[in-house]
Amino acid sequence: MAAMINSVLGPIAGDALGFTLMHEHVMVAASGLYTAYPDLLGPDREARAIACLKTAKAAGIDTILDATTFDLGRNAPLLAAAAKGSGVNIINVTGWWLDVPRFLLGVGPKQMAREFVRDIEEGFRGTDGIKAGMLKCAADLEGVTPPLEVMARAVARAHLETGAPVMVHSYPTGQVARRQLKILKEEGVDLTRVKIDHCNDTTDTEYLEWILDQGCYLGLDRYPGRGVSPHMRTITLKRLMDAGWTNRLCPSHDCICLHIHKEQADGTIPEHHDFYHHNPDQYLYMHRHVIPELKTLGASDDDIRVLLVDNPRRFMTGDA
Repeated sequence: MAAMINSVLGPIAGDALGFTLMHEHVMVAASGLYTAYPDLLGPDREARAIACLKTAKAAGIDTILDATTFDLGRNAPLLAAAAKGSGVNIINVTGWWLDVPRFLLGVGPKQMAREFVRDIEEGFRGTDGIKAGMLKCAADLEGVTPPLEVMARAVARAHLETGAPVMVHSYPTGQVARRQLKILKEEGVDLTRVKIDHCNDTTDTEYLEWILDQGCYLGLDRYPGRGVSPHMRTITLKRLMDAGWTNRLCPSHDCICLHIHKEQADGTIPEHHDFYHHNPDQYLYMHRHVIPELKTLGASDDDIRVLLVDNPRRFMTGDA
């Protein structure tokens, strides 16, 4: 029987994923903010999320991986409503991003692993059985701090118990994945079930090929991004394709649909949040800019299908 994947509306088969963006966000905020201070996220929040995803669906996007953990403000009922209203499959994560609160210091990886396993097998607490379909851990500029190491080991142990794949927020400029992968290997994780994300924040293909040599997938998932130009991000993607790695690459945006609308100097509240201004194409940047440039650089329609249909399916199901 083919492996099934937990979406926020229930299990789906790998073949149902279709065109998939493997690192996006419907909403990013503080934990609980959507319920406690919703107006900070602007008006008509659910309707805006549905409209944004409907636009994506009309352009041929079938599935998004929503990488929003608890500490990034995950709201599973919002994701379920957005999926139902738009027709886009949404797969949400459990695990942890960078914001480990002081109250969790001293909590161990065995404890956290049990919590993550419940999110996958039983569903997020306080929801009607909405389940996570993937695990996430993270480290950034400061490297793998002790609290983030606890979370990484917890994610590894939850992966071993559930088989759910692992996405890793990393900092390629500092080659932080070297330490992250060492931790995952110590815990016994098969690195072919691991995707190292934000890898197009660098053009260092030697380092990126080292990650690929470990067996991982690469998330080239910051478009248009900052620091490295969108053009050089696509050049780096194509260089990796030309080096024979097409079947291990997952382009995406790290787009945020709903976020805080911050008061301006004159006291007014802007119509759009800061991330929207950085990428007004939102989930369609790939279609409007990246895919056309890839084709100009010599990529075929088959290559595009491998990157955005086949690779997500194989990674999510473990079908090598």
